[in-house]
Amino acid sequence: MTLRTGLLLFNDAEELDFVGPWEVFTMANEVAGHSGGGKKPFETLMIAETSEPVRCRKGMRVLPDATIENCGKLDIILIPGGQGTRAEVKNEKLLAWIAKTAPGCTWITSVCTGALLLTAAGPARGKRVTTHWGFIDQLRARQEAAEVLEKVRYVRDGNVVTAAGVSAGIDMALWLVGQIESPAFARNVQRAMEYDPAPPYAAAV
Repeated sequence: MTLRTGLLLFNDAEELDFVGPWEVFTMANEVAGHSGGGKKPFETLMIAETSEPVRCRKGMRVLPDATIENCGKLDIILIPGGQGTRAEVKNEKLLAWIAKTAPGCTWITSVCTGALLLTAAGPARGKRVTTHWGFIDQLRARQEAAEVLEKVRYVRDGNVVTAAGVSAGIDMALWLVGQIESPAFARNVQRAMEYDPAPPYAAAV
């Protein structure tokens, strides 16, 4: 079965928050194709409020594949973070779309401060979540989540999975691929991506 996977875009979204998981999901399709089965596990869509290009936090401009009005049913939803979440948390139309779409999804996910939109819209309200380390206190202060965890890469509570900042979305997406397919398949995707983090300057810490 191919899962329709929608990555929400909005102005000032953090680029790697959605591009990292996008790479994981699309690479999973490549790996599945090379295995000879021909099945693509994911149909991956960039979704925004309008069809206009979205200008992200660092200046990348992205053209959406669909809008929140015409994207249709989704199996997976991913909400990125970035400075734009501070404005979008007041966007009643977008929050209503998240609230309406999430119940039909198998998995509801966020990266970084995307957790702010998931708690505000309702799907992550009363759940255990995480977010970027610099936003932990602010999210706790809203008192919408049951618990906001820190110093973890991602947190699962039921079918809601929230990842910490930026690159943590890659870890979360690989874990999700392992849940949907198998851990062995996810490891093959990880290998295909050459994703084996060894950050420079670690010895100086």
